[in-house]
Amino acid sequence: MKVVTFGELMVRLQPYNYERFVQASTLEFTFGGGEANVAVSLANYGVDAAFVTKLPAHAIGQCAINSLRRYGVDTSMIVRGGDRVGIYYNEKGASQRGSVCIYDRANSAIQLAQPSDFDWEKIFEGVDWFHFTGITPALGENVVEICRQACKAAKKAGVKISCDLNYRGKLWTREQARAAMTDLCQYVDVCISNEEDAKDVFGIEAEATDIYGGTLNHEGYKSVAKQLADKFHFEKVAITLRESHSASDNGWSAMLYDAATNDYCFSKKYELRIIDRVGGGDSFGGGLIYALLNGKSTQDAVEFAVAASALKHSIEGDYNMVTVSEVEKLAGGDGSGRIQR
Repeated sequence: MKVVTFGELMVRLQPYNYERFVQASTLEFTFGGGEANVAVSLANYGVDAAFVTKLPAHAIGQCAINSLRRYGVDTSMIVRGGDRVGIYYNEKGASQRGSVCIYDRANSAIQLAQPSDFDWEKIFEGVDWFHFTGITPALGENVVEICRQACKAAKKAGVKISCDLNYRGKLWTREQARAAMTDLCQYVDVCISNEEDAKDVFGIEAEATDIYGGTLNHEGYKSVAKQLADKFHFEKVAITLRESHSASDNGWSAMLYDAATNDYCFSKKYELRIIDRVGGGDSFGGGLIYALLNGKSTQDAVEFAVAASALKHSIEGDYNMVTVSEVEKLAGGDGSGRIQR
């Protein structure tokens, strides 16, 4: 099994512990990005995972590539060029203070990339699955076109395509997102969304749900999944369900809809004490792709993906560094957190 993901890999700069930007004198230096996070998850599960992007040929670009190589991600198809690695500054929230993310990614190598930079026919040789998110086309019309060419080439090669809608209001407007994603989603087989993305991108929302008050209506989400599947002919729609009690404590579960069987499978819910929530959705995506590639049932697939993501919330940094056995242990009901000796 081989999976290719495509997107932007950024420098992540973050105050130590839970300091605010204004009080920090030093910042932690790591890397992260939606599709890169998925590739790392899959590599840790033993999948042949490759990440595609464009990065400068200088030392920081090499550091970014090295951050993936250490976990076994194939970086051989990354294009080198441009001048900038995008940056995002992350201030971790706690209790009633929410996290803050500030982007500094204008004119990054991938944002200025051109369709001619990528030979998708070659990239998809021997590949089973392609994954991207709504963050990547938000970087500009040129990147929308790159994503479109990638999706067309993947379809031609018989590659399954998944997309996490991942709307980012700081990158583009709802109108821009709707136009681009309506086009791109015609190629997608498996759609991943959350409480807000379907509403922000396509105007589809669950009734009787208050994402800020922590109230979820399962029937409403079944309707959202069905509407998405009917509109774009998705094979499957996954919706992550986050009950935000505070920045430190969330309820976490998900639903997976199978259009062919009309099955709606809800996972068990985990009550999380959050160490780092960045990359939580990406770890769900990585878990879901792994589970579907391995032929797990709809119910078992959503249980694996949610358990993987629950574990990610306990790990610092963007990348989810867990194994299949650890995920299956939690999905099987052992969430005690007892020491392993």
